[in-house]
Amino acid sequence: MIAQKKDSFPKTPTGISGLDEITSGGFPKGRPVLICGSAGCGKTLFATQFLVKGITDFNEPGVFMSFEETAGDLSQNVKSLGFDLETLKTQKKLRVDHVRIERSEIEETGEYDLEGLFIRLNYAIDSIGAKRVVLDTIESLFAGMDNLAVLRSEIRRLFQWLKEKGVTAIITGERGENTLTRQGLEEYVSDCVILLDFRVIDQIATRRLRVVKYRGSMHGTNEYPFLIDEHGISVIPVTSLKLDYKSPKEIISTGLPALDRLFSAGGIYRASSTLLTGTAGTSKTILAAHFAMSSCRRKERVLYFSFEESPDQLLRNMATIGINLKPQIKSGLLLIHASRPSLQGLEMHLLVLNKLMGEFKPRTVIIDPISSLITIGSSSEVRGMLIRLMDTLKINQINALFTSLTHLTGNEYSDATIDAVSSLADNWLNVRNEERDDERVRSLLIVKARGMGHFNHRQNFIITNKGIQFQTV
Repeated sequence: MIAQKKDSFPKTPTGISGLDEITSGGFPKGRPVLICGSAGCGKTLFATQFLVKGITDFNEPGVFMSFEETAGDLSQNVKSLGFDLETLKTQKKLRVDHVRIERSEIEETGEYDLEGLFIRLNYAIDSIGAKRVVLDTIESLFAGMDNLAVLRSEIRRLFQWLKEKGVTAIITGERGENTLTRQGLEEYVSDCVILLDFRVIDQIATRRLRVVKYRGSMHGTNEYPFLIDEHGISVIPVTSLKLDYKSPKEIISTGLPALDRLFSAGGIYRASSTLLTGTAGTSKTILAAHFAMSSCRRKERVLYFSFEESPDQLLRNMATIGINLKPQIKSGLLLIHASRPSLQGLEMHLLVLNKLMGEFKPRTVIIDPISSLITIGSSSEVRGMLIRLMDTLKINQINALFTSLTHLTGNEYSDATIDAVSSLADNWLNVRNEERDDERVRSLLIVKARGMGHFNHRQNFIITNKGIQFQTV
């Protein structure tokens, strides 16, 4: 019965990554959708991508009626995002119409209604058999109206006309002071309302999306960060993940046979998460490089997030100890993404990681180090971000390794990022670099390994021109 009820409400896929999951399938088919927000939040781009993806992915022609930008300006503005509107217009799949509203002309005649717009829009829809329509923006359309009663009547008539026409329409609107839109009525007559927000906190800018309402359908109610890059808009429903992933029993290597022998199963479980902690100079990055090489030897792709070193520096440093990562990059098995944590907020880092995982499809993800994230968020915020990240990795059966820089204190495990992630990780390795008898001695201890026995004593190791070598195993 529930399945039939869901199927009885048709949806139009948006073509925007992640949004269909939030809206349980897309926008309401044949109904108007209101996209509102302040200037610069991405309303026009959002609407454009809805039309373009509708044409390219679902073979649904579309009409873009603009009351602000000319057709030429719109094509130029979205071309850098890979949206070729001119080609789609040539193919008779897209029609862009610029309608100029002059307040002075309305004041002279003293009358204003939408009959002319309906005729023009009806012709545009019928000429290409459009299934999707965008009106951008509604403020410009009603800019010349001072009579509030007439304005409300015309807005209702516009939305009803679009419904009767059977097109899935996006109407963009500027956010009002105390209402979602300036008129404050569109949000009530729309079947679906999406609010876009562009905020700056601690000098870090983040765009967010929220489904304010959706008549007749379940939907995500949280705020979701979204990214605008060279491929358009991506939304990741990062707060909707559940603990329903599978746990493989296959064992994989850490990249060091001697380290594998410290685990009773001869390695670690596939799709498990491993936390590697230690102070500066304890070889965390080298161990991470061995982990990456192990995955590459299995012909499995590795996505390496570096928050402290550039790709070139990482490659140079690892080559000096016999770990040559360049062939792995050339073969397409290894992708190194390097950026400073302060480049963007925590949610945006998570969004970028999700996007890269979707494009590169890695079997192993390494983040070196996660402790850098504490500089752009509190311990609770970092923990929340890492919980969602770990769930995403487990759902996709991806092996994960996180390094974390600790500091010398009375309690070596008293650290914000360790507090945030240690209970979540399946495996926890701690490395030290201590001074003993006038020499530096590096050692490793397995703090925990879920689901298997492990060696309980510290194991010394050295760094050679062939990488790490354990001395007592």
